[in-house]
Amino acid sequence: MKPYTPRFLPINDLDWVSLIPQIGEANAAVARYDGLLQSIVNPAVLLSPLTTQEAVLSSRIEGTQATLREVLAYEAEPDLMEGSKFADIQEIINYRNAMAFAVDELQRHPISLNLIKRIHHILLNSVRGRHKKRGEFRTQQNYIGAPGGLEYATYVPPAPQSLQSLLENLESYIHSDEKDRLVQIALIHAQFEIIHPFLDGNGRVGRILIPLFLYEKGLLSRPMLYISSYLETHRQKYYDQLRAISKHDDYSEWVRFFLTAIIGQATSDAQKAQDIHRLYEEMKANLPTVLRSQFTTSAIDVLFARPIFTSSQFIIDSDISKGSAKRILKRLQEEKVLSILRQGQGRSPNVYMFSKLVDIVER
Repeated sequence: MKPYTPRFLPINDLDWVSLIPQIGEANAAVARYDGLLQSIVNPAVLLSPLTTQEAVLSSRIEGTQATLREVLAYEAEPDLMEGSKFADIQEIINYRNAMAFAVDELQRHPISLNLIKRIHHILLNSVRGRHKKRGEFRTQQNYIGAPGGLEYATYVPPAPQSLQSLLENLESYIHSDEKDRLVQIALIHAQFEIIHPFLDGNGRVGRILIPLFLYEKGLLSRPMLYISSYLETHRQKYYDQLRAISKHDDYSEWVRFFLTAIIGQATSDAQKAQDIHRLYEEMKANLPTVLRSQFTTSAIDVLFARPIFTSSQFIIDSDISKGSAKRILKRLQEEKVLSILRQGQGRSPNVYMFSKLVDIVER
């Protein structure tokens, strides 16, 4: 199989007319979701578990098996994690770190090829693929398919000598003004995956670019629209629609699929955000009479920022004295707000879980 070289962007023969209904619906769904984000006080803290779940699901598309609960439990008590899951969890944490780094960089610089390489460098820190030119675009041919050579490939990306011009065109298109931003990011994501500029980690980098682009272009007030849940659920169609571009030069059907994913994900994320916010408001209304403590709001904020934690982490994060913190945790457990995920032994403290929040995020 020969390397495939895609067309440069923009795609001038895209079937815009047939896409108009979906474009309108997708933009409306994103606008509704962003309006909800703007109505939530401190969404970065309140909705932080959604960020971790995105990292879990995007990494799962690439083969990891760790769950949200396992990641949060590891961060609560790293020494108790089974070795078989450690590598998966590290990939997920790297994904979240790469996203946080990129968001911070966007305060100073637009999306660029250099930023993409730095995202990749963080993603592959100390995990599989770390020796495959981490943080550098490839200089050799890669392929997708069973091991054994190009003859077993299901897709062969562009040859190394084509990369520079394709990547420069992609960067130029990212900075351009397209008729619609959601169509634009659909084409950017597809083109990035088709180019496959790294030897490993292309899928995760490509998915990180989606909320970053929507944030940079002003469609989102925060880069918190996470599409990996939809793509993981429809993984085969995701791959098939991308391959249809290289097989049939069919960009319109890919854009149609992507807009459907945006509509589904924005609707789902909006519902989760609403449910999380509702749970937060209910606890703020009900817990003061239960806890009878001046630290009630601080305690609630910690539960939402870190739904699986140890008593020592709770004390540090909440800045509540040890005695008061222990009384609060005991009362929350009695009221079934918290459950014990792992019973403490010896010097190891109890690991608590705020199940109602985790259940919403994992839904």
